[in-house]
Amino acid sequence: MHPLQCVLQAQRRGPWASVSWLLLRTCRAQSSVHGTTCPGPERQQENGVRKDFSSRLAAGPTFQHFLRSALDPQEKPDVEDPPPYLTVDELSGRQRKVYLETYGCQMNVNDTEIAWSVLQKSGYLRTRNLQEADVILLVTCSIREKAEQTIWNRLHQLKALKTKRLRSQVPLRIGILGCMAERLKEEILNREKMVDILAGPDAYRDLPRLLAVAESGQQAANVLLSLDETYADVMPVQTSPSATSAFVSIMRGCDNMCSYCIVPFTRGRERSRPVASILEEVRKLSEQGLKEVTLLGQNVNSFRDSSEVQFNNAVSTNLSRGFSTNCKPKQGGLRFAHLLDHVSRVDPEMRIRFTSPHPKDFPDEVLQLIHERDNICKQIHLPAQSGSSRVLEAMRRGYSREAYVELVHHIRESIPGVSLSSDFIAGFCGETEEDHLQTVSLLREVQYNMGFLFAYSMRQKTRAYHRLKDDVPEEVKLRRLEELITVFREEATKANMASVGCTQLVLVEGVSKRSATDLCGRNDGNLKVIFPNVEIEDVSNSGVRVRAQPGDYVLVKITSTSSQTLKGHVLCRTTLKDSSAYC
Repeated sequence: MHPLQCVLQAQRRGPWASVSWLLLRTCRAQSSVHGTTCPGPERQQENGVRKDFSSRLAAGPTFQHFLRSALDPQEKPDVEDPPPYLTVDELSGRQRKVYLETYGCQMNVNDTEIAWSVLQKSGYLRTRNLQEADVILLVTCSIREKAEQTIWNRLHQLKALKTKRLRSQVPLRIGILGCMAERLKEEILNREKMVDILAGPDAYRDLPRLLAVAESGQQAANVLLSLDETYADVMPVQTSPSATSAFVSIMRGCDNMCSYCIVPFTRGRERSRPVASILEEVRKLSEQGLKEVTLLGQNVNSFRDSSEVQFNNAVSTNLSRGFSTNCKPKQGGLRFAHLLDHVSRVDPEMRIRFTSPHPKDFPDEVLQLIHERDNICKQIHLPAQSGSSRVLEAMRRGYSREAYVELVHHIRESIPGVSLSSDFIAGFCGETEEDHLQTVSLLREVQYNMGFLFAYSMRQKTRAYHRLKDDVPEEVKLRRLEELITVFREEATKANMASVGCTQLVLVEGVSKRSATDLCGRNDGNLKVIFPNVEIEDVSNSGVRVRAQPGDYVLVKITSTSSQTLKGHVLCRTTLKDSSAYC
């Protein structure tokens, strides 16, 4: 049996939540299993290193060792000993330079910060110059085929860089991290021999070990999904020192099992961080001067911290009215409303956002909290995916069009002036022209302020892949997608026109990309606002005139809009607390 097959079968046997499994593809193993020879010249040059490594590996832990550890877990020490086949020095980064590229969603941005935090502690250095990198790591996305094709194309570009590496230099190592590593696993190692390591979303703690193994000429991978890994004790390192906002991951994985979605298979089951660790991270970000945090999760508002025994009562989860769930209803634990309440109290001058939620998890207590707290942004992402009840049922979304529209009305009644955004998929399995027109009508009815629209891309392992037929022609998907985008822009422009003449609070992000004389920032609804960079009054210091800086709150009177951007005149610099008197 191939080593990776052992790992995959082990994943299905459980309990593997506490096991950190390391896959090693040695030349000897490849010869015995596949009848292949050792890789090319670079690997041959490292023959001495490999021989020494292989001898130590032979004396290391066996497969039975990992099985015993899983069945009889022991208390983890504060500092883990290095594995028997590696020395402390080999695990050290030894100031090698790491280049990180991030693709996909906000969770991947946060994963990049987690991965860098782990590597930084092991002695690696960060570089933003690809040419001087000793290690190149791509944090990848698998949500659609196009996202994966982008990575395959990037690997072909990096292949030339690796081939041209001087023999006098440290060998260049290339790694694939995240969802694509988890989904494709061995296919990547077989298809692209220049890839040295794979690390799934739950294996970033293993990066120093994987890179140490790669230094001996082996390919190495850790693609096990965990039932409890949340990186609660890893403080992400901000990748942009001048940033005014940050992402804070509060939970990982998803249990919804929507028929089109690959996320449960690439990021595993839902598990939430302890509330205390989240609050500690938010406090540190506040101390660093950041003015906005976005709470992240694949299904962020299903958050449920069950780490405190006293809160594990039998109280069931409250769902939005008219909504159901595909998984067994969860009971007990500290819920999202509790977390949102406490996070908003850390710093009244820090804005709070969250994404990405599921419409089923908006009980009244969450909506009431958003309405009451000035620093919780009045903006909700409400993914609809389709406007057809028939398609929604095929997608296993747990609601009808009617229930979704009722929730929209309820949210707008509970939070006056709320900004809504949504996700839509064009051309899902079995979608008829009538289904498509129902989605068009939903866009017109709701008038979203922001939207994220895509053509359907079937993913292996999903329920749709096994049970449904991808029967909408590609040209029809693209035509429907263009129609949805056109309608969304028309309606968003109308919705945003309501802002003209209003004064809005804007968090300054920096200089506008299109004009050096303008600044840009985001309003409460997360829309980009452009305004002139001129001297303004500082409300906190009467008589003092200043120029707004990144991280400042300013009041802007909106003069014009488009579907995606607002423009206006800046009035003054203020604080979040003082702004309520003007907005």
